[in-house]
Amino acid sequence: MPVNSFEDYPMSWRPQKSRLEKPYYISIAASLEADILSGKLPADTKLPPQRELADFLDLNLSTVTRAYKLCELKGLLYAVTRRGTFVSPGTSAKNTFMEKEGGIIEMGMIKPFYESNRAIQSTARLVLERDESIRLFEYSSPLGTKRQINAARKWLRRIGVNTEEENILLSAGAQNALSVILISLFKAGDKIAVDTFTYTNFKELANFLHIQLIAVPADGDGMSPDGLMAACRNMGINGVYLMPTCSNPTSIFMPQPRRLELAEIIRQFHLLVIEDDIYSFLSAYGRTTPAAEPFFSLLSEQTVHICSISKSLCAGLRVAFLAFPDRYRELLISGMLGINLKTVSLNSEIIAEMIESGEAENIVRQKILSARKRNQIFKTIFSSSETDNIERFFHWLRLPAHLVSEELELLALQKGIHVLGSHRFAMQNENRSSYVRVSVASPDTEDDLRKGLLLLKNIFEEKQMNFFV
Repeated sequence: MPVNSFEDYPMSWRPQKSRLEKPYYISIAASLEADILSGKLPADTKLPPQRELADFLDLNLSTVTRAYKLCELKGLLYAVTRRGTFVSPGTSAKNTFMEKEGGIIEMGMIKPFYESNRAIQSTARLVLERDESIRLFEYSSPLGTKRQINAARKWLRRIGVNTEEENILLSAGAQNALSVILISLFKAGDKIAVDTFTYTNFKELANFLHIQLIAVPADGDGMSPDGLMAACRNMGINGVYLMPTCSNPTSIFMPQPRRLELAEIIRQFHLLVIEDDIYSFLSAYGRTTPAAEPFFSLLSEQTVHICSISKSLCAGLRVAFLAFPDRYRELLISGMLGINLKTVSLNSEIIAEMIESGEAENIVRQKILSARKRNQIFKTIFSSSETDNIERFFHWLRLPAHLVSEELELLALQKGIHVLGSHRFAMQNENRSSYVRVSVASPDTEDDLRKGLLLLKNIFEEKQMNFFV
């Protein structure tokens, strides 16, 4: 019999006793998982203390402890010392990589200026016309050819990542690289520190692998050093995921002083850094982007660096370069071969040809020029926004106080534009619906961008007028 009466006792979660079956800890865990994934238990909900829930269910404390632990290993829960157990953020997030119907101005998904694809098509023809291209359709060179690895090394050097050829792997894009890293270097139940607004596909991947993501506060320079220090001391962090050059979705460029502060904490707690630097080319080739060292240079023995070419060169050719220290070589090679069996030879050869011929640099410079023009359009329409002169591909806008991002997405679609609200990227409840990500690179033309931005601004103004009526 329960020690206490729970008739009028407030509890954040009350599983139905009648539906529990033996073994009870598995049944409790399944019920808890269902309520989390359905959204019934929102992110950061504090669960009942284990002893309290055990009393409510009239079960042993160890049964509830095992149930909580099972959900924690799946990445559904996280525990904070002396505070309790909470629902992990992002567990019910939906994939945002969806093509919208025709007639919609796309400003949600980031399309990286497709006009350069003609040059890539020409390079692909050139590669295929060579007699030796027949080898690209075989199982040969599972980790890539020497030429492809050498081209990757050249490209990495241009963005400040210096390493040897044996410490470079070719993956089928950034998401594939992240999968290899998490499977090879982490295990279920490990904890990775992330920004409060984080790349949604990384959130989904971590959930699949039952890896817990711990939100760390941020400011205008990126992740807070004090916040990371607190997470390391209280949460037992194993790694940290960073997008230091134009973070997705907040578009923050982390300055050198902040990188140095974080590097000192990372070094102190022996964390593994996953440096997802997909926009590093903006620093290497952009006219106005502030220069800063990659974490791979600051912490070469603790960092795995990902350089995807999907935004700099071509989204359709799924290729990314991984740079890593000696200590992780065997684990990453094993993980890469276990997941991919071999590199995508044709894609890698096309990219290598573009790098060696100089066409890759031409494409990057053209994209930066296009971004510069489109950012001028953005600043003309959203003149009150805090913007700089960086040639970014997207912007992060704070919404008016009376408008939430879920509602904005629906209103925008009704007007014929697609944007992504901050709730899709949020790792905690505070301010989760206060922003919107707007891609200036995605509309087909500058006129479409101008039209889409004006429609978006009109929504802001209409909601503000209605609010004061």
